Amino acid sequence: MGEYRKLWFTLIGVLIVTFSLLGYYGAEVYRVAPPIPQQYVVEGSGDTLYTHDTVLDGQTAWQSAGGMQVGSIWGHGAYQAPDWTADWLHRELVAWMELASVEEYGKPVAQLSDSEKAVLEAKLKAEYRRNTWNEDSGTVLLSARRAKAIEQTAEYYSRLFGNDPEFQSTRSNYAMKENTLPSAERREQMAAFFFWTAWAAATQRPGSEATYTNNWPHEPLIGNKPTPENVMWSILSVVIMMAGVGFLVWGWAFLRKEDHAEPEAPKRDPLTLVPLTPSQRALGKYLFLVVALFTFQVFLGGATAHYTVEGQGFYGIELSRWFPYSLLRTWHIQSALFWIATGFLAAGLFLAPLINGGKDPKYQKLGVDILFWALVVVVVGSYTGNYLAIAHIMPQEWNFLLGHQGYEYVELGRLWQIGKFLGVVFWLVLMARGIAPAFKQKDGDKNLLALLTASVVAIGLFYGAGLMYGERTHLSVMEYWRWWVVHLWVEGFFEVFATTALAFIFSTLGLVSYRMATAASLASASLFMLGGVPGTFHHLYFSGTTTPVMAVGASFSALEVVPLVVLGHEAWENWRLKFRAPWMDKVKWPLMFFVAVAFWNMLGAGVFGFMINPPISLYYIQGLNTTAVHAHAALFGVYGFLALGFTLLVLRYIRPQMVFNDSLMKRAFWWLNIGLALMMFTSLLPIGLIQFHASVGEGMWFARSEAFLQQDILQTLRWVRTFGDMVFIVGALSVTWQVISGLLSTRAPAHGVAAASLEGKSGAHASGGCCGSCSE
Repeated sequence: MGEYRKLWFTLIGVLIVTFSLLGYYGAEVYRVAPPIPQQYVVEGSGDTLYTHDTVLDGQTAWQSAGGMQVGSIWGHGAYQAPDWTADWLHRELVAWMELASVEEYGKPVAQLSDSEKAVLEAKLKAEYRRNTWNEDSGTVLLSARRAKAIEQTAEYYSRLFGNDPEFQSTRSNYAMKENTLPSAERREQMAAFFFWTAWAAATQRPGSEATYTNNWPHEPLIGNKPTPENVMWSILSVVIMMAGVGFLVWGWAFLRKEDHAEPEAPKRDPLTLVPLTPSQRALGKYLFLVVALFTFQVFLGGATAHYTVEGQGFYGIELSRWFPYSLLRTWHIQSALFWIATGFLAAGLFLAPLINGGKDPKYQKLGVDILFWALVVVVVGSYTGNYLAIAHIMPQEWNFLLGHQGYEYVELGRLWQIGKFLGVVFWLVLMARGIAPAFKQKDGDKNLLALLTASVVAIGLFYGAGLMYGERTHLSVMEYWRWWVVHLWVEGFFEVFATTALAFIFSTLGLVSYRMATAASLASASLFMLGGVPGTFHHLYFSGTTTPVMAVGASFSALEVVPLVVLGHEAWENWRLKFRAPWMDKVKWPLMFFVAVAFWNMLGAGVFGFMINPPISLYYIQGLNTTAVHAHAALFGVYGFLALGFTLLVLRYIRPQMVFNDSLMKRAFWWLNIGLALMMFTSLLPIGLIQFHASVGEGMWFARSEAFLQQDILQTLRWVRTFGDMVFIVGALSVTWQVISGLLSTRAPAHGVAAASLEGKSGAHASGGCCGSCSE
């Protein structure tokens, strides 16, 4: 560890503490998850309304219809259709009130006096918040009146998810295709699942004044409002964030060691002095796949956005008959994950031979080719499975394995998910074969190499967390593991890999000192992991967890904002690199994309991320368009720009004679950034804020209701998004054409990539390579 001992011990200590918290409170998720009773029994008659198996059968039915791509559950999923938990709960409460009004006063609710209505609302709240679950017998008792309200609500959903003509306009407004779930039996089972999620949201946890979902969603009829703990931890999260920022600034001022001996930049690019290896030449097809999937995803995003204004069609074409909203949104999200991951994999495979002294390990090119075609098989197989599942061509018992899991960001069938995991593990093996020999060399500083290796191992293994749940796993438990993939794998380990990989590249180019690159990478990794690992829990505030999970999630997710404060400095450092040597002009555009990463990390992940992080904030806006603002700005703004930057950087070196088209790249860069900003500031954010007001004033059900979302102002704002989408599409096509034209340029240059040893300090070099300070 040498001079980095303190930094290593800090990182190791952070990982021990944070993963201990994640594991300990993960066990708490299992222990306190809302029960799924063996049966719901009607008082008096003794009839069984629903059973444990009926609820789980309903969960699988919901998955087969597209799951989180058709509305949301507990706030997680798509935004156009309602949140089914909030919607079911409100509809059932209204039905109960109507039944009670007729039974007790002989007239509908609309004709009741204020005092009469207050009496019924008090009875309503008492009945719905009372927990009648008997742990010994595994039963829940329901009143006969409530059973009738449930049956009426279930009938509505059965007709909505079928092809009842009366609900055709509603399905269109919700961007649902006709006959969303063809089987009447499966629709009845799905209703049981919706009911269970609403029962958990309305029923007080034993020994607590809060429901199983911490009083989410906001529903004034039964007194669902933020808990005192929610408010307390929200305030404390702001305090913790401010304290973290303050300590970071002080630490930056007093503890940071300046490296005054900045290396002199070489007169020629060290990475263009020796031949490319066969495995590096083979990376061109990876770059093509990146931009092909990127372009596909962008057009899918435009079509998906259009569904929000023309729910079953595309400019008059009844597109939903073949490609419904749920399918296109699935492909839109999966395409993003595939092309972003491919960009990262390509960057790693480009580095592996460099770390190995400029040589390919035996059969490395074969491995690179196998990985590529395996990735293609997974992409095509998962997309085909998604289509067959949502079209209900695939047998329902095959859905989870080959079709659609139903869960946002991990929609691909389990077989394809396993294939993706094995592919990432195989990438880890390919990387290890290039890295391992470097550790055997006795000379040179290997600290940065060790951190890169650790991030590669984490990327290779932690995607496997998505295999820890099954088709019938409890929803709370599934959410815990799903966010390991979406938050921890992507936002944590990919962030560390990206930081370390860039540090390797820039130090090897002789633009920054190896010592500063290592120290900065270790410090950044500690900051990312400190907030990022236990910060995973901020996605689980209302997923059937308890106050300790909320406390940990709120406290540590606030710390995720802290390192983003200094991203302006990082952007400046990346920007100034292009002035360090004349030849850096050839990598100007990859650097510009890395500058954009820092900007959107600050705005998208930092500002918009913290906007929805405190429990009190997320209580009202979870599942609204404010979440989409953060998702677009963080996923594309950070990881999308990063993957495109890696793609352009690798392209520059595997096609050394290629010169970026400056006007084309200027259009690509600025139109992507401006288009993304227009999407958010002219459409998604205003819609989200209007919904926010409705959620606070009336309840979550209203903010996602058909009547509210079809208001003229919201329809207009959704149409306005078209302008931002078009600008973004032009930028996307520009960068795609730059990559394709670059790949089609001269394919076999005499010299390509230097064998500059990346495991040592800037001045060290491997056989045939060039040190970072050489002049030729």
